[in-house]
Amino acid sequence: MRNRFLLALSGLLIAGSGLADNNEHDDGQRLVDEFVTDVKTFSGRFEQSLIDPNGTVVEMTSGTLEIQRPGRFRWSYIEPYEQVLVADGLNIWSYDVDLAQVTVKPQAEALSSTPAILLGGSADALQQFINEGSYVEKETTWVRLSPRNTESGFLRVELGFKNDTLSRMVFFDNLDQTTLVALHDVVLNEPIDARQFEFKAPDDVDVVGVPAGAEATVR
Repeated sequence: MRNRFLLALSGLLIAGSGLADNNEHDDGQRLVDEFVTDVKTFSGRFEQSLIDPNGTVVEMTSGTLEIQRPGRFRWSYIEPYEQVLVADGLNIWSYDVDLAQVTVKPQAEALSSTPAILLGGSADALQQFINEGSYVEKETTWVRLSPRNTESGFLRVELGFKNDTLSRMVFFDNLDQTTLVALHDVVLNEPIDARQFEFKAPDDVDVVGVPAGAEATVR
């Protein structure tokens, strides 16, 4: 699996160095527009690889994700450790099972100008990014976006669409680290149980942070 991620990243970096023609740019813009406008729910499996500035894979994780626009998602890490991130529309809850700790932050503050806002935000989320161009590599159309907010923690985000469906994501952060996410078994616009976007902190865990909103209580 490690070699597969490195090969994918290597191909991405090489291909991304070229400039797209107008047709590729227009197609990339269309794909992003349709993703944030037409995709109301999104679910599937993911494989995630964190790569350091030297090109070494320092962490590999996998799990499942569910997204419901606007503003709700559940990102569940299963291997090699269990962790759950839940956005309920008001707050972001992060539950680390091994540490027995929950961290909560107001959602608007936590997600602004981050890649997550592209996944779960409304169409207005695109206004927080600059489209720097598109290119095609191995039947995948890549769209390169950079945040307008230079303090977002990310230099750029690249979204890969195959057969008009989001299948890859690459995040380049300010620490020169790269996160590569491969999506599998993607299902679009099918109902998702609303309970997936609710979070109840177990009684025996520590809760760090204060949730936004009077109705957002730790239960």
